[in-house]
Amino acid sequence: MEKKEPKTIDSYIAQFPAETQKILKQIRKTIHLAAPAAKEVISYKMPAFKQNSILVYFAAYAKHIGFYPTGVGIDAFKSEFENYKWSKGAVQFPIDQELPLDLIARITKFKVEKDFEKVSKPKKIS
Repeated sequence: MEKKEPKTIDSYIAQFPAETQKILKQIRKTIHLAAPAAKEVISYKMPAFKQNSILVYFAAYAKHIGFYPTGVGIDAFKSEFENYKWSKGAVQFPIDQELPLDLIARITKFKVEKDFEKVSKPKKIS
């Protein structure tokens, strides 16, 4: 099945089998609770949550869920990724294992704080 480019997170989720949809909805709810002021967007053809900048992205694949908290989010939590495949900007959660929703929530809250710090820093005048 060829996937259409989604315009909303609902249309993104609807493209997947029921079991994957359930997982994606869990991630979405977890991120919403951790970042209630964030807006849902589609960026790079993936669901994302944005405040002043993108906080996190997520995406479904055949065997895993990709969670993309960017480099700063990975660096801050990499000691907790020993059971997962990860890189400098992403972590893969196997689709056949229970999602670490607490970890996703903590990473998202961390990204909310970093986003707030970035916009509340006084601008340098040159």
